[in-house]
Amino acid sequence: MSRTAEAEQATGPVDVALDETLATTLRSAGASAGALFLLSAGEPTLHLAAVCGIPVEFATPWRRVPLAGTAPVAEAVRRNQLVWVGCQEDLARRYPRTAVSLPYQLALAAVPLRGERRTWGALLLLWPAPRRARPTRRERTHLATAARRLSRLLDTAPRPPSLPAQPRVVAYASAMPQPSQTALAAADWAERLPEGAVALDLGGRITFCSATAARLLGRGADELLGTLPWRALPWLDDPVPEDHYRTALISREPVAFTALRPPDQWLSFELYPDGSGISVRITPAPSSTRPGSRSVRTGPRTGAAHEPTGRLYQLVHLAAAFTESVGVRDVVDLVAGQVLPAFDAEGLVLNVAEAGRLKIIGHQGYAHEEVRKLDGLPLHTDLTPAGQVLLTGAPAFFRDRTEMGRLYPRALGISRKQAWAFLPLVLSGRPVGCCILSYDHPHEFGADERAVLTSLAGLIAQALDRARLYDAKHELAYSLQRSLLPRSLLAPDGLEVAARYLPAVRGLDVGGDFYDLIRLDDRSVAAVIGDVQGHDASSAALMGQVRTAVRAHATAGAAPDQVLARTNRLLADVESDLLVSCLYAHLDLSRCQLTLASAGHLPPLLRRPDRRAGSVPLEPGPLLGIDAEERYPVTSVTVPQGAVLALFTDGLLEVPGTDLDRTTAVLTDYLAHAAVTDLDLTIDGMVHRLWPTGEHTDDVAVLLLRLDGTGHRDTGRAARRGSA
Repeated sequence: MSRTAEAEQATGPVDVALDETLATTLRSAGASAGALFLLSAGEPTLHLAAVCGIPVEFATPWRRVPLAGTAPVAEAVRRNQLVWVGCQEDLARRYPRTAVSLPYQLALAAVPLRGERRTWGALLLLWPAPRRARPTRRERTHLATAARRLSRLLDTAPRPPSLPAQPRVVAYASAMPQPSQTALAAADWAERLPEGAVALDLGGRITFCSATAARLLGRGADELLGTLPWRALPWLDDPVPEDHYRTALISREPVAFTALRPPDQWLSFELYPDGSGISVRITPAPSSTRPGSRSVRTGPRTGAAHEPTGRLYQLVHLAAAFTESVGVRDVVDLVAGQVLPAFDAEGLVLNVAEAGRLKIIGHQGYAHEEVRKLDGLPLHTDLTPAGQVLLTGAPAFFRDRTEMGRLYPRALGISRKQAWAFLPLVLSGRPVGCCILSYDHPHEFGADERAVLTSLAGLIAQALDRARLYDAKHELAYSLQRSLLPRSLLAPDGLEVAARYLPAVRGLDVGGDFYDLIRLDDRSVAAVIGDVQGHDASSAALMGQVRTAVRAHATAGAAPDQVLARTNRLLADVESDLLVSCLYAHLDLSRCQLTLASAGHLPPLLRRPDRRAGSVPLEPGPLLGIDAEERYPVTSVTVPQGAVLALFTDGLLEVPGTDLDRTTAVLTDYLAHAAVTDLDLTIDGMVHRLWPTGEHTDDVAVLLLRLDGTGHRDTGRAARRGSA
């Protein structure tokens, strides 16, 4: 594609400047390919805006990347830092889904584009060979400079950049100007060679074809120029040639293979790539590379149609993506974000079979009124083919409204869509639901596309069934957790409180961390925080027993040490194998006196009105559940008006690769310098300081109390749960 064509494809001056900067960055970094991703304003998704150095078809699996996904560009944006992958082995270990779609020796870097006011997206660079495990200082500086240059262009643009329906293809380098005589001499030289010579651009299209090559390929040179070889020559429409082309393009290493031109002409193809394209040498294949040899061969398509490699890579990528989907929302987002672009569809309806009806659980490209007409249809409906394909297990494809109208005339009144694919979601003979892809224009479904869509339906069915089961367990776990933690914290006059429970990022969203605020009388309260071993329903159930026991002994007037001792004896009676840490803090508001007893729990932090902060010194007793006769030491300290007391579980501090002393120091420093005008925002800041990506590996519970001499009262504020 020429430079002029590139500029015409871009939608504005900002797009042109971005594309030029992308190409310049690749050349100066020595990268073979790259891409520019931009964040969507309305959804947490990265859109592929431009590619350079590879055909846009190769990038189809990454046209929409969920920000919560595991792709390198998504992680770079989430963490706001450079993501560096030095080799294919590192890619497979850290990003297995990306690795299955890029099975080549390569290295990559993803850099966030952080502007003055917002994050714009990410820059991705690919190198055709392994590199160092970590980038050098010079490489870091170069990548950071490129990211700042792109971010500055986006910051200063008069309007946000466009998110094109199709990514723009950026020329890697401008064609070198050549005198006409030199160009003719080069062409004459190629024509005099006994073998065929073909040149491909980075998009795979033929830009030069010698007469000898045209003769060997069996087509005129004028018929081949500007075409993709595997489309212009049916006998090359096979996964092997396209896969070798991909390998040469990504790895920048020479590749060779043989192919049979019907009826009996075997040809040898040698591909020599560089940063501007691929030179192909074509010769009659020697007998050693013909059938019976060990060389890679491909032949004419016979029998069932072969699927083009691009489609196969898409299917592999989508299969890997479905393995990472967790809930139903993940599956819906994946189908809408990656399946629709991969097959150029504009509309989606995803429904499940429930109580003899088709319930819509996700849709895109349809108005609310249109969705209302389709939701809740009986399985035996004759309004659309959805019920029929689910009952029979056979997909249905309609290339235009005429075909649909012949069998389902009433369906034409639902929307203005022009073509449809109805895919039954069936798992082991059991109907799960139906996936409907629709098009705004007539669409011819080829045999290969029908085969891929049918295979894809099986993947969606498995993922959807698994996701519905997960959501059911998740809802059960959430209801259990919600019933065991206090819905609100009622504090007396003179005390402000805030609390947060955050389940582990992975798991059932249920665990053993708990907190409570027990109002003992008008001027005293008890603050409790604890942690039961484990992250399952058993841990949550025991946590409920412990919290109930602590509350019962506290309201009966027991001293802090006796509350823990009696709760400890209860654990001995129930004979649980789980241990429990617990911190009990009695706060007398009249005397500003704090009395603490600890059962193996982390000491709280105290931030004084003069902004001095530090751990409250106390002598911890053993964990609950070890010995029924244990005693628990008591510590008393004075807490001045305006002071903030922070109680938390170890999930807040146990950051991988960092010891507790360091994370405690970081948290103490944050409390010392934070404004602490809003306790909920303070909890947000505490969690973000230690877990900036929000991917904490353990349950986290935090309880903040502030003595407020003005008599402010936090009446009935609901304790917040969820992601900070």
